[in-house]
Amino acid sequence: MNAQLAISLLRTFRALKHRNFRLFFIGQGLSMMGTWLQQVAMGWLTYRLTGSAWLLGVVAFCANIGILLFGTWAGVLADRVRRRRALYLTQSLMLAQAIVLTVLTALDQVQVWHLIALALWLGTVSAFDIPVRQSLYVYLVDDRADLPNAIALNSFMVNAARVVGPALAGLLLAVVSEAVCFALNALSFVAVIFAVARMHFPREPGPAARAIGWWSSWIEGFRYVSQFAPARALLLLVAVLAWTIAPYSSLMPIFAKDVYGGGPHTLGFLLAAAGSGALISTAYLASRENIRGLGRVIAVSATICGVALAAFAYMSVFAIALVLMVAVGGGVILAAASANTILQTIVDDSLRGRVAGFYTLAFLGIAPLGNLAAGAVAERLSAPAAFAINGAIATLAAGWFWRYLPTIRGALRSTYQQLGIISPER
Repeated sequence: MNAQLAISLLRTFRALKHRNFRLFFIGQGLSMMGTWLQQVAMGWLTYRLTGSAWLLGVVAFCANIGILLFGTWAGVLADRVRRRRALYLTQSLMLAQAIVLTVLTALDQVQVWHLIALALWLGTVSAFDIPVRQSLYVYLVDDRADLPNAIALNSFMVNAARVVGPALAGLLLAVVSEAVCFALNALSFVAVIFAVARMHFPREPGPAARAIGWWSSWIEGFRYVSQFAPARALLLLVAVLAWTIAPYSSLMPIFAKDVYGGGPHTLGFLLAAAGSGALISTAYLASRENIRGLGRVIAVSATICGVALAAFAYMSVFAIALVLMVAVGGGVILAAASANTILQTIVDDSLRGRVAGFYTLAFLGIAPLGNLAAGAVAERLSAPAAFAINGAIATLAAGWFWRYLPTIRGALRSTYQQLGIISPER
């Protein structure tokens, strides 16, 4: 039994044997934890200052609108630049944003327009940072067979931060202040910059995709994701989940304060429950040997998160609400991370940055529109009504994906055979 457990753990964390990925994993883990500290604190600070569900949605919208506007073009850039230099620049700009936010809050000079402007700053820089990081995994592992595991472990790390970050943020908000959360986020970017400085990129190619212009390069990426049926279906489902499920975090302060009569610690528990579900999901994803069967996993997990969000909408029992949030967070992240794993495994290296840009647009760029829409519905009707409507839409989208699954499998068969994921006779 102990030997089997050891073998299972080695398989689950096998990508960590690669030095570059190990450094990236640690640095990004600290950064993601800091990001969640700042996100929760910004939401709580916004609601504390305004009491407005609409402005909660606006700040969340601004934090990601840059990805909606620039995400796909940032993917083109990711295929044309040295990724190490790009990471230095983006991480430094996000560090500066966190410092400004810390100072304004600590001096009690922060206003809502500051939060909106700084959210725009962070979202715009993130638009260029994320495709670079998403397209970097293939250069962090020496064995390409470990690429799916590296992507899954990155999702595991991100969602471990989703568990620790909100819970720690709730504790800090109750004991100290929002400024402390922002300051810790600033320090986390220093960890990333240090990790990048220690990494080696012997396999990273020189800037690519320069033989054609920017527009032609963008069109090439767009044709791939729009004309290749699996990529199109995966990105469409991810976009629907981003619109409908992702807003749960931006509206959660309303449930914590008005529905459950709690404070920052209640908000932390709810978000940490969702993070726990995401952590379990990505641990499962990392334990898988390959990507076979992930289409069915995506369909099931999308259905679960839609149904769970609709059930959470009018749930008044806090203990059951926590269980439902585990299902919401676990379902949406498992669906999105599985889709990303498939895309980054099958895509050609020359298109990797651009496909990462379109994935970023689908998952994070569409989210601000969903946040804005959910905030408007919550203001007009109620936050529970917004969750119920979104959960129903997500469930319908999952049903569509179920029906389209045979087409996706057929289109992927030859690619899986070329990669050795399935045998040629299958």
